[in-house]
Amino acid sequence: MKSSVLKLCVWAAMALVWLIGAAGSPTAVKPNILYILCDDLGYGDVKYFNPDGKLATPNLDRLATQGMSFTEAHSSSAVCSPTRYGILTGRYNWRSRLQKGVLEGFSPRLIEPGRLTVPAMLQQQGYATACMGKWHLGMDWPLKRGGIARTYDDGWKVDYEKPIRNGPNSIGFDEFFGISASLDMPPFVFIENDKVTKAPTTEKKWVRKGPAAADFEAIDVLPTLTHKAVEYLEKRGSAATREQPFFLYLALNSPHTPILPTKDWAGKSGINAYGDFVMQTDDAIGQVLAALDKSGLAENTLVIFTSDNGCSPAANFPQLLSKGHNPSYKFRGQKADIYDGGHHIPFIVRWPGHVKPGSFSDQITCLTDLMATVAAIVGVKLPDGAGEDSVSILPALEGAVTAPLREAIVHHSIDGSFSIRQGNWKLELCPGSGGWSAPTPKTDTTALPAIQLYDLSEDIGEKKNVQDQHPEIVARLTKLLDKYVADGRSTPGAQQKNTVKVDIWKAGRLAHQPKPADPGTEMKD
Repeated sequence: MKSSVLKLCVWAAMALVWLIGAAGSPTAVKPNILYILCDDLGYGDVKYFNPDGKLATPNLDRLATQGMSFTEAHSSSAVCSPTRYGILTGRYNWRSRLQKGVLEGFSPRLIEPGRLTVPAMLQQQGYATACMGKWHLGMDWPLKRGGIARTYDDGWKVDYEKPIRNGPNSIGFDEFFGISASLDMPPFVFIENDKVTKAPTTEKKWVRKGPAAADFEAIDVLPTLTHKAVEYLEKRGSAATREQPFFLYLALNSPHTPILPTKDWAGKSGINAYGDFVMQTDDAIGQVLAALDKSGLAENTLVIFTSDNGCSPAANFPQLLSKGHNPSYKFRGQKADIYDGGHHIPFIVRWPGHVKPGSFSDQITCLTDLMATVAAIVGVKLPDGAGEDSVSILPALEGAVTAPLREAIVHHSIDGSFSIRQGNWKLELCPGSGGWSAPTPKTDTTALPAIQLYDLSEDIGEKKNVQDQHPEIVARLTKLLDKYVADGRSTPGAQQKNTVKVDIWKAGRLAHQPKPADPGTEMKD
C-alpha cells in the first residue's frame, strides 16, 4: 500500500513539472530512451485503447495515464521484418530488397551497409546502446565450408562456433541478447552479441523444425528477455553508469506464436491462451517499468511503447469475438492486411516534464518516425541519405502543434500491396486485403475493382469502396505515391535512390509471383 501511494506521489510531482511549463523544449540533459516493441499485439488488445476489450492490461493502462496515447499510429508494414527495418532506419521497407513477406531465421542482413540507424546515431551522441529480444532483420551465419546461410536448409551447415557477422552489433548496438527471428523460426538458440550462448545439439519444432540448443524452450523466452531488460536497467542505474544516457530497444517475442503463457498466466484471461499471453506481456512490461523506477531512471527516460503490426489470426479471432474481445478494435482486417487492422497499432509515449500525463494525439504517425524524433531531441541534423521517411513527432509530444505533421503515410501488406493515406482518404492499390483476410490474393478477385478508396471519417471499417465516385482523389494520391517512389523519400531533402526498383502496382503479380501464404505456412511471420 505504501509503495502504491509513493508511486502516485512521484507521478503527481512529474505531472506538476509539466504543468509549470517544462514542456516547452527538450531538457538540456539528454534523456534515456526505452523503446518497447511488442510482437503482433493488436490496437484493441490494450484496454486503454479499447474500453470494451476483455483483457486486463493494467501496466499499459497506467503508462498511458502517465503519458500521451496516439490514436492514429501505424506500423510501416503489416508484418514484422519490414516494420523493424523502418523503425531502426527511418526508411520505408519497400525501398529495401524486402518487397514482400518477411525474413527467415537464417536470412542474411537486411539493413544496407553504411546506412545510418537510430542506435548508430545515438552512439555518436555518447549513448550506450542495447538491443534485447527478437531481431528479425537478418544476420550473416557462417557456413562450415565457407559462405553464409540463406535458408532453413542451411541450419545444420552453420558453424555455430564462429561469430555471426552483420547482426545488431554491426549497426550501432553495443550489446545484444536475443533471438534471430520469430520464435517459430529456427535456429532455436539465444544469441549474445555475435555468438550463440549454446550451440544446437538437437532438433525442435515450434511451427517449423530446426536446430536447437538442448535447454532452449520457447516458453522461457519472454521471462528471459524480461529478466535481461531489468538487469540492464539496474546496471544503467548504478553510480558508475547512470551519467551516460542509454537507448534500450526491447523487442519482445510476445504475443506472437508460439502462444505459450507460463503456468502462472495460463487461464488468467478466461478466454484463451492468446488472452493469457497478452496479460503476461503486460506484466513483463510492468516489471521493466518498475525497474526504471527502482533504478531512479524514470524521471529522465523517454519511454515509447508500441507493436510491430496488428494481431495475428493465430490468436483465434472467432473465439475472442465470441467473448466480446476484438484485437483489431473497430478496424477491418488483421496482421498481414492492407486494411487498418494490419497496421493500426497502439502507441504510448511517456516523458516526464515534456509529455502531458493522460493526454491524447490524433496525429497520423508511423513507426519510421523514431529516427527524426530522436534526432530532434538530441539536436542532430540528419543527412539527406538517412531517415528518408521519418518525421519528427516532437511537436506533438510537447503539445505544440495542431496541423498535420505528415503530408501522407504509406502502408504495405505482406504480399507487397501498397496503400497511401492522406488525411481521411485511404487509397489501396489492390482488389482485396493483400494479406490473410478475405478477400485474399489467393481467391478470385477479378470481379472486384483493382483499387479501393475509403473515406475513414465516415467509414472507419473500410466497408464502402468509393473509388468510382472520386477519381480526382484516386489520381491525386496515386501521383503522390509515384512521387515518393521516384524521389526515394517522402520528406524534404535531396533525391535518393531506392535499393531496388519499386513497382507500386505489382505488375504481373497474380500471374508470375508466389502468393502470400496463409497463417501456419512458410511465409508466416
